[in-house]
Amino acid sequence: MPFVIFTAPYFTDVAIRFIEALSRLPDMKLGILSLEPFDKLPRRLLGGVAAYLTIKDVASSAEIERGAKALQAYVKEDRIHRLFGAVEQIQEALAEAREHLGVEGMSVETAKNFRDKGRMKSLLREAGIPCAKHKTVYSEYELWEATKELGFPLIVKPPAGAGAESTFRVNDAAQLKAELSKAAPSADRPVLVEEMVIGNEHSFETITIGGKHIWHSLTHYHPTPLEVLRNPWIQWSVVLPREIDDPKYDDIRDAAYKTLDVLGMDTGLSHMEWFRRNDGSIAISEVGARPPGAQFTTLVGLAHEIDLCYAWAKVMVYGEMDPPKRRFAAGAAYLRGQGTGNIRAITGIEQVEREVGHLIVGSKLPSIGQAKGTGYEGDGYLLVRHERTEVVQKTLQHIISTVRVECG
Repeated sequence: MPFVIFTAPYFTDVAIRFIEALSRLPDMKLGILSLEPFDKLPRRLLGGVAAYLTIKDVASSAEIERGAKALQAYVKEDRIHRLFGAVEQIQEALAEAREHLGVEGMSVETAKNFRDKGRMKSLLREAGIPCAKHKTVYSEYELWEATKELGFPLIVKPPAGAGAESTFRVNDAAQLKAELSKAAPSADRPVLVEEMVIGNEHSFETITIGGKHIWHSLTHYHPTPLEVLRNPWIQWSVVLPREIDDPKYDDIRDAAYKTLDVLGMDTGLSHMEWFRRNDGSIAISEVGARPPGAQFTTLVGLAHEIDLCYAWAKVMVYGEMDPPKRRFAAGAAYLRGQGTGNIRAITGIEQVEREVGHLIVGSKLPSIGQAKGTGYEGDGYLLVRHERTEVVQKTLQHIISTVRVECG
């Protein structure tokens, strides 16, 4: 019986969903490595876990390897069938541990291609794939030299960032000087500098098995995640259009598949962010060799009437998937606290439920008194589904213009 180890730094809602999906797979033993103690795992999942170990560092390949060997000895299996996780920040460490243990999966070089965004963009540009011009800089001098080539505005971020992590826009030299006073690039802390791509931002999710891209999804952001980060009051939305096979997406499908081939994607679920420039051309932003966040897995499930977490688990463990058909459009409206302090009121929710409640298929509302969230996902969300994409779009815009989360 195959022994599979899933590595999760913390038991977030998404991590629990993945563990639950894995525990439902037939004919396998499941082991868990985490920073958290065993009693933090929901009791309903305990029957599906064969072995568990708390380790000190999930970003350390040596610690992952030590933990994996301990779990393997505990379950008395001759080999580890799979060793993987869903968090982008640990993909390189997992690849190194797999290599040392002789476990099948993404190679170290491929993991680096996905993790180091400067290296990624260099590979894409060499292959003729459209992406933002960029420079990886290791000093303040190199940063200023990069501005001469790239011009303002610029995007500045860590080469191994994820989910708009520590990413910001710099409009001019004065703003760049202000940012440098907080943290300048160095040999051990390089910075990735990119041209600012102007246009509409989207995502492209792909499931690949044995190097063959067998399924994809598309998502539209309103507005871009970077704009959301820069303006903590903005309530935003994402839309999964039903018409993902429309010819207007032929260019991004071709570019996305070529991108994955260049980076070395073999088996797994990937999350790509890309832009449609104002002139109609496309530009790849970056790709993560992991499932998407921000309720995207739930939305994909709603649009296709599947459990994407379970589908991903089957792909990772058995290399199997029956590609589903997009049956609906779906989307999420993200609610963000207005002002500062704790949440003191939520207005407009009764109106929304009365007017479009029949289209709302999921929600998470903030509690009165809770602290205002600091992330771009905000303090809550409402999920919407309908056969027509335009209905989903209009409903989401109505929600984010009507519901208000007040802080003070």
